[in-house]
Amino acid sequence: MSARDTILARLTGSAPDKAEADALLIAPERPALDGSTLEAEFLARLALPSVSASHDMIDSIAELPAAVARYLDGQGEPLILCLPPDPRLTTCDWSSFTLHESAAPNEAAALAIARLGIAETGSLVFETAPHAPMLPNFLALHHIVLLAVRDIMPYLEDAPLPGPQPRAHYWITGVSGTTDIEGTYVRGAHGPRFLHIILLRE
Repeated sequence: MSARDTILARLTGSAPDKAEADALLIAPERPALDGSTLEAEFLARLALPSVSASHDMIDSIAELPAAVARYLDGQGEPLILCLPPDPRLTTCDWSSFTLHESAAPNEAAALAIARLGIAETGSLVFETAPHAPMLPNFLALHHIVLLAVRDIMPYLEDAPLPGPQPRAHYWITGVSGTTDIEGTYVRGAHGPRFLHIILLRE
């Protein structure tokens, strides 16, 4: 039997087993999450190969520059950072860094603040605004993200943004990747190769 005949036989074969179909309908559509452990659930998703993100913890935003420096040092990168003009970041001491707001095509590292995190998938939700440009988050080799623990939501449907809506918002789940070339997984094909999330417990 040819491959074509095999495929056609499957299409015209017996109907699916009713018990199996019923079991699929009974199964929950979303994973069970413990609302009291959203931080741990979110971190577990970050560790999945499909997300492949590293993380760090800080207790106050004043610790952010040191956390970013710690990450860049660990990656062998200089302390050069594309920093958005977000007023929440201006109170930090960035004196040991070389900062700029506009991202170059070969940008090594960019920092952004996520509006929300989703424990179900390990996704990050960002909004666009004058103080939150989108382009650096897709150009940099290292995408460094600040996320407040209080902004971690359980499920995808919990993510609609309250209040006035931004001009656009976008979701990022893990690093960019592709298997287009000979089926080999390549990270950073369409965006950052590394995603590092700094959780703020303040």
